[in-house]
Amino acid sequence: MLLSDLIASRAYAEGRRVGHVVDVRLVPVGPEFDQPMPKLRIHGLLISPHTNSSTLGYERPDVNSPSPIAALDRWRHRDSFLVLWEDVEQIGDNEVTLRPGHSRYSPVLVRSASVRPEFE
Repeated sequence: MLLSDLIASRAYAEGRRVGHVVDVRLVPVGPEFDQPMPKLRIHGLLISPHTNSSTLGYERPDVNSPSPIAALDRWRHRDSFLVLWEDVEQIGDNEVTLRPGHSRYSPVLVRSASVRPEFE
């Protein structure tokens, strides 16, 4: 599977559509996590209930200009959520099914240099 196959896939939970996959979150793993090309694993999927388009980077808290575009993009992606990869039950042809009882997390992308990712 290619990650691009997941983007714009319909997302379902407990038999109903909850949105579209608009982004895939990756995290570096292994002892070489701080190298230019570390190994990566899927951390989760960003699901948007109102659109299947990209967030254009406006899910980052420090990106807010040009302000009309930022406001429009945040409105289009209102109620978006991050679901962890462990909560993905099945991947089918252009659709993703979330496991019952999945957790929804904030879609805001926070980067902290002080947090070292876990090893595989």
